[in-house]
Amino acid sequence: MSSPSMRIAVLVPCYNEEAAVAAVVRDFKQALPTATVYVYDNNSKDRTIEVARAAGAEVRSERRQGKGHVVRRMFADVDADIYVLVDGDATYDAPSAPRMIERLVAEHLDMVVGLRIDQEQAAYRMGHRTGNWMLTRFLAEVFGQAFKDILSGYRVFSRRFVKSFPVLSDGFEIETELSVHALELALPVAEIATPYYARPEGSVSKLNTWRDGFRILGTILKLYRSEKPLRFFTAIGIFFALVSIGFAIPVFVTFIETGLVPRLPTAVLSMGLMIMALLSASSGLVLDTVTRGRREMKLLAYLSHAPLGRPSA
Repeated sequence: MSSPSMRIAVLVPCYNEEAAVAAVVRDFKQALPTATVYVYDNNSKDRTIEVARAAGAEVRSERRQGKGHVVRRMFADVDADIYVLVDGDATYDAPSAPRMIERLVAEHLDMVVGLRIDQEQAAYRMGHRTGNWMLTRFLAEVFGQAFKDILSGYRVFSRRFVKSFPVLSDGFEIETELSVHALELALPVAEIATPYYARPEGSVSKLNTWRDGFRILGTILKLYRSEKPLRFFTAIGIFFALVSIGFAIPVFVTFIETGLVPRLPTAVLSMGLMIMALLSASSGLVLDTVTRGRREMKLLAYLSHAPLGRPSA
C-alpha cells in the first residue's frame, strides 16, 4: 500500500462525540495499524476526552470553537507524511482508508476525497443531499468540475498539501475551502466511493441544514470574490452600467427632442452609476493582479515541500 517508513496520522476533530469516538479510534487503528490516531477535542461537555484516550488515541484540545479552528491546529501541530482527516461520528468507513492512501501514493496525488455512498436512509438526510448537490454544482460552475461531494469530511492528504494550506475558515466551511484550494492551484486530486453510515445511537449531529448551508454558500461567494475578482467586480460593473444606461435613455431622448435636460437628478444619478461601474471594473483589474501574486505565493509554498515519498532537502 505505502512504504512502511511513511508516517500516517489519522486526524479526528470531535465535539461531544462520547457515543461514537471509541469506535472511530478502534476501527482506524485496525484499518491502519501503523498510524497514529489524534483526537482533537473542541470544548466537549461530555466524556469524549476520557473515552478517546481509553480507546488508545492521542488526545489534544483546541479551545476556539469551530471545526475550521480545529483543522488549523491539527495541520499545524501534527507532523506526518500522509494525513487522514475524518469526523468523529462513526459515519465514515475506516476500511476504505487503505484504498484511499494507496490511490494517493500510486498516482502521486495531494488529496483523495471519500465520495459518500449512503448505506441507510437516515445516514444522508434529503436536505443535506440537496444542499450538497446545489453547492457542488455552483462550485463546479465557478471553479471547474473536479468533485462530486465537496462537503465530505473524509479526506486523505499529502504532507505538502497540509503544510502549505492556509486555513481561513472557522466552522464547517473548511471542506469547501479545501476543495477550492485544490482547484485554484490545479493540484492532483481524486475521489473514491466510500460507504456512509448513520450515526450510532446516542450521537447527535451538530449540522443545521439551512444555517450551515448559507454559511457554506457565503464562503463560496467570498472565495469567488477573492480568487476571481475580475469576474466578480466586472459583473457588478456591468450591472451598474446597465442600470445607468436605463436611467440615461429617457434623459437623452428628451435632450435630443427639446435640447433641455429637465430631469437633472436622474442625469446625475445615471452619471454616478456609470462612474461606479468603471470603478468596479478597475478594482477588478487591480485585485486580479494581487490575486495572481497570492496564487503564486501559495504555489511556491506548496512546491517548497518535497513530494510524497521523497525526503525533504
